[in-house]
Amino acid sequence: AAAAAGGAGQEKQLAPTLLSFFIYNPKLGPKEGEEEKKILFYHPNEVEKNEKIRNVGLCEAIVQFTRTFSPTKPAKSLHTQKNRQFFHEPEENFWMVMVVRNPIIEKHKDGKPVYEYQEEELLDKVYSSVLQQCYSMYKLFNGTFLKAMEDGGVKVLKERLEKFFHRYLQTLHLQSCDLLDVFCGISFFPLDKMTYLKIQSFINRMEESLNIVKYTAFLYNDQLIWSGLEQDDMRILYKYLTTSLFPRHMEPELAGRDSPIRAEMPGNLQHYGRFLTGPLNLNDPEAKCRFPKIFVNTDDTYEELHLIVYKAMSAAVCFMIDASIPPTLEFCRKLDSIVGPQLTVLASDICEQYNINKRISGAEKEPQFKFIYFNHMNLAEKSTIHMRKTPSVSLASVHPDLMKILGDINSDFSRADEDEEIIVKAMSDYWVVGKKSDQRELYVILNQKNANLIEVNEEVKKLCATQFNNIFFLD
Repeated sequence: AAAAAGGAGQEKQLAPTLLSFFIYNPKLGPKEGEEEKKILFYHPNEVEKNEKIRNVGLCEAIVQFTRTFSPTKPAKSLHTQKNRQFFHEPEENFWMVMVVRNPIIEKHKDGKPVYEYQEEELLDKVYSSVLQQCYSMYKLFNGTFLKAMEDGGVKVLKERLEKFFHRYLQTLHLQSCDLLDVFCGISFFPLDKMTYLKIQSFINRMEESLNIVKYTAFLYNDQLIWSGLEQDDMRILYKYLTTSLFPRHMEPELAGRDSPIRAEMPGNLQHYGRFLTGPLNLNDPEAKCRFPKIFVNTDDTYEELHLIVYKAMSAAVCFMIDASIPPTLEFCRKLDSIVGPQLTVLASDICEQYNINKRISGAEKEPQFKFIYFNHMNLAEKSTIHMRKTPSVSLASVHPDLMKILGDINSDFSRADEDEEIIVKAMSDYWVVGKKSDQRELYVILNQKNANLIEVNEEVKKLCATQFNNIFFLD
């Protein structure tokens, strides 16, 4: 260690990166010489054909080999010195593989760079979850692989995979993946009952007057307030909205946007509503009313919907309508004139209410601890560890080593059925506490130099009492 410290000025840490990502189906090229037919998508595309075939063949062999030990659950991941491979079979015989290069420490020895691969740094569960979300996100916009095969065979499937993953893979920021990717939870906006009822009645009115709407979701400040979708569909739609769609539309807020709008304004009530998907300018008679298509309930009923996202100030509402009815410009104008003014008033109501509640609860002073909370029943997620997400990165404000401990505790929890608690004393005076209680998980990081176990326990109890109304107490 001393030697390393001596030359520490030369050290460089290289983050994990995506080496390759491919999708194949072993049933498509069963004969020798036809191996290339198995490959449905391969990134990076420039890779030489024989190498693609060889890599796919290797994965097939690994999967077959591990099946002999565990027929129902074959390989999830393969660890090697330089990289780690993750396998996922989302539909029968369709395999997705993601190869991630391990993080590297680059040192200089006699003027030459020497690379040390960090083999134990990547958490399997985190990257397996990322791979599963790749599939969920594809499925949200395209339906299943099987559907593409039914729509037009391998050719159509290849086209859809190419079109989707070519863009999506650029958004995978593997260096900042952590426990939140495992949960893929939803952040809910805290509301008082009155305001919640206002939103509820707003949604009912909208669904009545825009009778082709099948589902509605309502968000404020990128947090969810109401959703009519199945949980699994909402969770992936939420990820799309908050990491992709909303960040793209963060235009400079207009001046004077925050002055509350009085409903008693004479004549035409001004409103701030606008479409985030669909027509840019409603006054243009040539405006295109094209909305992204999404697929929900793909397990049983398979619904194809148009996704209309409409926003006023910090409130956004998603209307999902049956895809067999193409929305007309007429419909968009009607939606704009009905939803716009009401959503604008509602948004300033929520804002006002939220500020009042914040004043009552007093100024939050920077607490001694940071936490991540997740509830498996409603997918609610709360993190004080992550700073504001940008389109590209969600930044954790704690050291990567601590994030890794959180991941390790989570892996332990997933192996245990009963409630439990784990307390870890980490390097650099940090304590990490994990609690699991009846479908809920809480991870707390405390920075207290001289604390002992009993004091740490007390601190966590206090946190639970203030933040979580004692849901973690079994005594």
